[in-house]
Amino acid sequence: MTPSIAIVGASLAGLSALRALRARGFPGPITLIGDEPHLPYERPALSKQFLHTGQPTALLEEHSETAQLDAQWLLGHRATGFTPGARIAVPRDNGHPTARESRHSIKLKDGRTVVADIVILATGARPRRLPGVPDAHYLRDLDDAHRLRILLSGAKNLGIVGAGFIGAEVASAARGLGVEVTLIDTSAVPGSGALGETVASACAALHARNGVRLLTSARIEAVRPDAIHLVGGTRVAADAVLVGIGSLPNTEWASSGNPLLHSPNGFPVDDLGRTAIPGVYAIGDCARVTDPVTSGHTRSEHWHAAITQANTVAAAITGTAPPPRTAPYFWSHQYGKLLQLAGDPTAATGLRVIDGALNGESFTVLYELDDIPVAVCALDNPRLFTRHRKHLDRALAVAH
Repeated sequence: MTPSIAIVGASLAGLSALRALRARGFPGPITLIGDEPHLPYERPALSKQFLHTGQPTALLEEHSETAQLDAQWLLGHRATGFTPGARIAVPRDNGHPTARESRHSIKLKDGRTVVADIVILATGARPRRLPGVPDAHYLRDLDDAHRLRILLSGAKNLGIVGAGFIGAEVASAARGLGVEVTLIDTSAVPGSGALGETVASACAALHARNGVRLLTSARIEAVRPDAIHLVGGTRVAADAVLVGIGSLPNTEWASSGNPLLHSPNGFPVDDLGRTAIPGVYAIGDCARVTDPVTSGHTRSEHWHAAITQANTVAAAITGTAPPPRTAPYFWSHQYGKLLQLAGDPTAATGLRVIDGALNGESFTVLYELDDIPVAVCALDNPRLFTRHRKHLDRALAVAH
C-alpha cells in the first residue's frame, strides 16, 4: 500500500519537496499545509525588487502546476500540534499479533487534524525580536513586505538594526527609493561570520559608497518615535525602524511534548533529513542538519540548501539515488551588484584574490586550506565565480 505524505510548510522547502517527490515517481497522496493564504512565493525577493515593484515573485511556474503536482493544498491553515505515530500491535488471523506503525497526526489551528504515514516538517523560521521596541518592523513574509513598502514610501530616515543580508538588502532598496539609511550592528565587521573579516570589510564599504551610514560595535540604549539612541550618546535619526537580527526556527508547535524533535536551534536530522522519529523528516530553515564530513549540526537559511534538502528527503522516501553533494551556496543583491559565495570559508586558512580588487567594484577571491580551494566569493563576477563553484562541486562529488 502506497503511504500518504503530509508536508507542513508551503514555502520553498515544502514546495520543493512536493516537486521532488513527484519527479521521483511517488504516486501516493500528498497534503501540503501552509499557514499563509498565498500560493508559494520567493522570500528572497521581498527585501529586493518587491520594495520597488510591489509585486511578489511566484514560485509556481504557472497556476496549472498545482494540478500537475496532484496534491491537496491547505493554505491559510497553521499547524499547532503534532502527535507522532507509534508501534502498535495488530492481531492477525492466527491470533498472533504483528507490529506496525500508526499514522502521524497534525493538528491545525481551526481544530482539524491531518493524518499521514510520512511527515515532512518545513515550517521555516521567524524573525528574532528586539526587546522593548514594539513598533519596530520586521521582514519575513509577504504581509511584512507590504507594510515595509508602505512605510518606505513616506519615510525620510530609516534606521536598520542588524547589518546582515536582510539589513543590507533593505538598505540598498531604501536608498533606491531616496530614503536616508543608517545601518547599526553590534559586531565590529558585519558579515564576518559568513564571509571572513577581509571580504566582509570589502562588502561593508559598499554601504558608504552608496550613501548609507554604517555604525559598528554599537549597542542600542533606547528607541524613540524619531530616533534610535545608542549606548555612548550617539543619536540616529529614524522615523522608521527595521530589525534584522537573525531568526528562530518554527519548531515549538511540533517539539512540544516530543523530546525527540526538540533542539534549541531547529529540528535535529541526519544527513538524509530524518528525525529520530521514524517516518518524520525536516528540511529548510527549521532543520538542523548533520554534516556527513564534520558530523556537526548546522541550520542553513538559504535557497540552495532548502532545495537540496528537499531532494535528499524525496530520494530517501522513494528509495531513489540521492542528489550529488554540492557546496553550500548563497547570493545577495546590493546596490545593483551581485554578491555570491559557495563553499565553507570557515574551513580556510588563507585567502587569495584571483580577479579584481577588494577595494574595487568587482572582485573574486578563493578561500584556501593548504592551497586547496574550499570556498569562492565574488562581487559582480558571476562567470568566474560559476567556474570555481563547479570545481568545488566536482571535488565534493569525487570525495563522496
